[in-house]
Amino acid sequence: MNTKSMMPSGTDTAAKRAKKRAETKKNVQRFLRTMFSRKIVIVGAVGTLFFVLVAIFAPLIATHDPNFIENGQNLKDPSFQHLFGTDMYGRDLFSRIVYGARVSLLTGVLSVLMATIIGTFLGMLAAYCGGIVDTILMRICEVMHTIPQLAVSMTLITVLGSSMAAMAVILCIGGIWGTLRMMRASALTIMNNDYVLAARLSGEPMVVILYKHVLPNSISPIIVSATQSVGMTILMESGLSFLGVGIKVPTASWGSIINEARTFLLTNPLYALIPCACLALLIISLNLLGDGIRDALDPTLRGES
Repeated sequence: MNTKSMMPSGTDTAAKRAKKRAETKKNVQRFLRTMFSRKIVIVGAVGTLFFVLVAIFAPLIATHDPNFIENGQNLKDPSFQHLFGTDMYGRDLFSRIVYGARVSLLTGVLSVLMATIIGTFLGMLAAYCGGIVDTILMRICEVMHTIPQLAVSMTLITVLGSSMAAMAVILCIGGIWGTLRMMRASALTIMNNDYVLAARLSGEPMVVILYKHVLPNSISPIIVSATQSVGMTILMESGLSFLGVGIKVPTASWGSIINEARTFLLTNPLYALIPCACLALLIISLNLLGDGIRDALDPTLRGES
């Protein structure tokens, strides 16, 4: 009896799991189909993937040690030995560009990831608690938005230093507040739904409510914002390095390479043009990919071309 009574239950459970897997697969296929419905998004995805692979396999792609100085090889033109020529110190420019992709991507992705996690949590906390917690967080956001991020970053650099890890933290601090406000606005629309009110009345802990009910239903705009913020964060890191307050030499950074090359624009234009072109292509690719993700996650934009 027990065995027979358990068989339908087990069969139903297996059927539900199979149905759930099929539905998940269908949703993923719909997401990818919508995301890549425009050819320009495919171009952005290919460009982003190219730079990611370059960053991952930099030790295999680079032809020289990026910090090795060859005496008497300063500002050499491109050749088979040095594909992009050499810089003002005799270092291989191709190898420094390759390793610069790793620095830019790691700094940009880590800072945006940390800012997204912290801003998302604080935004949900403000929406859930309201009152004094919401007021304090919103006033902090308003103060931070009145101060230019460049000024905040340069101030924090004097305290935390300019290593790659420090730069990720500094850029993260500047990116938290936009995510916080966006998540708060998104979460407030979820908090008044019946299933959230029922969960609060049943005594579920705040963390469970936020993780189980609020986060899944309000995370889409945050994902879109995060993907589109990576390019701007990379541009900010390069700008700080160009100003001489970012990641310090000899660490290869596109911004520092451009800063070194600005005095040789007329005599050796490739020295500056190549890292500028790489920076522009990476940011354009990331923004195009972010547009595709936005189209796939926003129901009002699905199917547009």
